[in-house]
Amino acid sequence: MSTLEEAYRECEAITRTQARNFYYGIRLLPGAKRAVLCAVYALARRIDDIGDGDLPTEQKVTALAELRRALGNMDGSSDPVLAAVADAARHYPIPLGAFVEIVDGVQMDVTGRSYATFDELVVYCRCVAGSVGRLCLGVFGSKPDQKASAYADALGIALQQTNILRDIREDLGNGRIYLPQSDLDRFGVELKLDEQGNLVDKDGELAALISFSAERARQWYTEGLHLMPLLDRRSAACCGAMAGIYSRLLARIAADPTAVYDKRMSLSGRQKAVVATRALMGLSA
Repeated sequence: MSTLEEAYRECEAITRTQARNFYYGIRLLPGAKRAVLCAVYALARRIDDIGDGDLPTEQKVTALAELRRALGNMDGSSDPVLAAVADAARHYPIPLGAFVEIVDGVQMDVTGRSYATFDELVVYCRCVAGSVGRLCLGVFGSKPDQKASAYADALGIALQQTNILRDIREDLGNGRIYLPQSDLDRFGVELKLDEQGNLVDKDGELAALISFSAERARQWYTEGLHLMPLLDRRSAACCGAMAGIYSRLLARIAADPTAVYDKRMSLSGRQKAVVATRALMGLSA
């Protein structure tokens, strides 16, 4: 890649095509911050794609190890995504160690990690999503508050819990279970798919577990949204749009847990636009 400008353009193309929810939010930012967050997303997406790709487990582990080494030597890299992130870190207080946490979280996916308790799941969510919240905060900037990073972390964890509830069926089909075993045992749930690949819930135990989990995720949103008053108007709008899209998804899941049994729930483009507009006006989702 011949110039940093071209590197940033490639990162924006990756974000625009592969992260529709995220891109809806960052479109509300000034151009410079939007470009930096595209670079952040593009690198986070590269890490995530290793975990979700079709390579054998050993090759995924090797690829993660190689990327982990590359993260420690981004300056002067010829890779456009690494070059853009390295440049961004020279202008914004981006916590580059958070990318290593994302690698740690994806490694959990690759090695087939399961979660005995919710506290164990929080560790995973903090790696793959809380880290992204802290990366975004480095770009947003905030008023002085020692809890700002913790609020960003909590908001990322809330978003990841929403993803987990939305994707129970898809994840199970890929051999992954994120719901903690202690919760499954408490509600008497054994996750299964029927012949059509839909979740089985004969007596409503799974629906009850999803409702319980949605309420717990809502509490993480409540904590994370304490970040909003610490941000400038445009950054708060961006953050509010992303949080609003996912909190609306969570509300729909809570209202009808069975809706995730046979399809992947999402908001329409119009619904996302409404959330983004309300966020720009300083209104809740």
